Amino acid sequence: MKQPRTCPAELTSKLIAGRWKIVILWYLFQDVKRFSELRRALAGVTQKVLTQQLREMERDGIIARKVFAQVPPKVEYSVTPLGTSLKPVVDAMHQWGAAQTSADA
Repeated sequence: MKQPRTCPAELTSKLIAGRWKIVILWYLFQDVKRFSELRRALAGVTQKVLTQQLREMERDGIIARKVFAQVPPKVEYSVTPLGTSLKPVVDAMHQWGAAQTSADA
């Protein structure tokens, strides 16, 4: 039996679903970040949740994780081409949120 078609927006939603994923992308669009930099930037995120969200994003091909062979260990996260293709979506969400914030003021 043929699978029913789903809304294309559902794929986007599945890739960026998660409390912190959009914010993580926002920061990674600015520059490559280390885990500790992301943790400091995301007020309120736990180490466990940040690790989980980063692993999911890496699994989905949105971000890349680069491990440097040194002591202490150094790990950097960056956006992949697939992740970069989400930039207009994240930018639109940012603009909408900014407009709502200024409308409330």
